[in-house]
Amino acid sequence: MEPINVDELQRFVGATMEIAIEDKEGGDQAPVVKKMIKKIQTCPDHTHVRFYFDTISFLAVPLNSKVNQSKARFSASDQVSGLTYTFQKV
Repeated sequence: MEPINVDELQRFVGATMEIAIEDKEGGDQAPVVKKMIKKIQTCPDHTHVRFYFDTISFLAVPLNSKVNQSKARFSASDQVSGLTYTFQKV
């Protein structure tokens, strides 16, 4: 399993995305939200990739997640937490 390639994700900067976080345990699910991605970068300790929605707010996805992606979609499954993060262009 390769880590997330932050350079490849730059194609989503400036795009409006539907973002979903799913728990494989089937607990309470967060609603799908639409957000524009302003910036994507690795966090200072190089353990997560940050998807910024403005200059302060971001969603952090573990870099060692299992990735499934296409031109318009990015999905990362974190085996430790059991969460799957899905980003789909609107």
